[in-house]
Amino acid sequence: LNVTEEKFVLDTLAGCTEYKSILDVVVNAFYVQDGRYCPISERNLYIVICYLATFQLEEIGLQHFSRIVKSLDTAKMQQFLRFFFNDLYLKTWIKDEWSHFYDSVYVKENWIDPLLRWQPKVQQLIEKLTDKLSNRATTIKTSRVTQPKEFNLTVPKPRAIPPPSPAPLPVLPKRQPVPPSIYKAPKERKQLEEIKTKNIQKAKIIFSLVLFNLAPFICFKFLCRIISAVLVLWSQKSCEQYLEVVWESVLTQYFEELTKQPQDLIDNIPIKLNTAAILREGALYQRKLEEELKRVENLQQGAGDPSEFLEWQKQMRGKDLEEQLTEIECRRLQGKLSYEEAVLAHQNVIQENKKKADLLREEKAELMNLYAEKCLQEQKEMKELVEQVMEGHKNVKQVKAKIQEYKQQIVQQVCEESEELLRQALEKKEDENRKRYELIQQIRAIESTSGIRQKFVDLTETGGHGLFGEMSIVELRERLALLKEAQKAAEEEKRDQIIHEKQAKEQLILDKLDQISQFRAELGRAAALKQEEKKKSQSGERPMKDERILNLQKKIVEKKIERKKQAGLL
Repeated sequence: LNVTEEKFVLDTLAGCTEYKSILDVVVNAFYVQDGRYCPISERNLYIVICYLATFQLEEIGLQHFSRIVKSLDTAKMQQFLRFFFNDLYLKTWIKDEWSHFYDSVYVKENWIDPLLRWQPKVQQLIEKLTDKLSNRATTIKTSRVTQPKEFNLTVPKPRAIPPPSPAPLPVLPKRQPVPPSIYKAPKERKQLEEIKTKNIQKAKIIFSLVLFNLAPFICFKFLCRIISAVLVLWSQKSCEQYLEVVWESVLTQYFEELTKQPQDLIDNIPIKLNTAAILREGALYQRKLEEELKRVENLQQGAGDPSEFLEWQKQMRGKDLEEQLTEIECRRLQGKLSYEEAVLAHQNVIQENKKKADLLREEKAELMNLYAEKCLQEQKEMKELVEQVMEGHKNVKQVKAKIQEYKQQIVQQVCEESEELLRQALEKKEDENRKRYELIQQIRAIESTSGIRQKFVDLTETGGHGLFGEMSIVELRERLALLKEAQKAAEEEKRDQIIHEKQAKEQLILDKLDQISQFRAELGRAAALKQEEKKKSQSGERPMKDERILNLQKKIVEKKIERKKQAGLL
């Protein structure tokens, strides 16, 4: 080596040894976070780069430092420099760890602040390394480099660049007018509606005939539900009279059949009950009996009869139900009214959109004119730029040759230094492996000399631990046998108890069944009397519609007429 190179290498080695504690902080953290998959044999290489960046960057300069970095592995250097020159790391934990070894003020002024000043320029170097990795640019190292010589040829005159033809202006295709058939309803829809109305009338007549013929064979309550549902769904005037006639004939026929059948057969239908149902029904009847006895006692003591209050409560509940129904109808009509208003608002929006579209067309024509003028100006600027670039390409080859020679010299120097560092690391690793192997051999020799120990166990002796409940294994087995016998006796006693409880429960269920049958007979007779009274007093008329409903219906009709007029204008 030259004198200057030898001095640089010795100073770097001395600095790495002197500041080994603070350099190990950065390198160890790098191996923990970003360098988990980097080999440990390259640790000294990272220490040298960290020392040069921290202490020698201002002396050697960024250009020399970048040559050293580029001569090494691109991916590893890019990863280490990105980790070390991180603003957050330098200001937080690196500064705190270095302050354990040196004064915090000294660390900040002499080491951290210079690194932060160099950080933008080093960041450019990191971006170059990243671009090199992304482009996969690899240089082939050869021992000899061929020096090409230029041929003595006449330099051709630069060709004149023909002016580019102006780009044609884009022309929008002419839009076709909307066909008038879109705003007219199709004929097929009217035909389908006529067929639908005819099929509904036929279905009403057929359903009423089938219902009249099958009336004697269907349950009366189920038949009433079917006819009421059909009357609600079929609200047209053409079949109302016919359905009323069918309804009256079916009712008369069913009342005649019900009077012929005995009431006892209907009430005394056997029903199979399980244990839970029997107990639940028995508790219900017992509670009703207690309430009735309590009511009788209150009447004897002078209390009033709550039947009038219950009747008033029933009437008020009926009024509340009617009010709820009217409120629901009002909400439905309000929703229909809001739908009509939304349709009108949509039609108004369509008209506004048409006006906006006309304004946009005019603005678009103006923008197209501006765009054509801008394109012509850009073509002139591009022509001037091409002429400048052609003049700058003349003296590039000589500069490239000089740069290539300088790069080769730097690469050769760095390769020799890295080989020396690798050799030292390999020698150190071999010494460590040899010492580790000798230590393993000693441990194995010690383990092979250990003798075999045997211990004989007497089951009749105690452990001798000094505990209160200490016993031998034989005594423990005898006590376990006694516990098992006691457990069997307890199980037998519990089994007998369960059998007695089961018999008592069966007797209780039989008693409950007798009590239930008596209560059912009494309740059946009371229900029959109540049904007869209800038939005599039942007479109801349909309530008149509320004024709010009528007003909403009128508003809906007006909105529909207005919407149809607006649709005709569109």
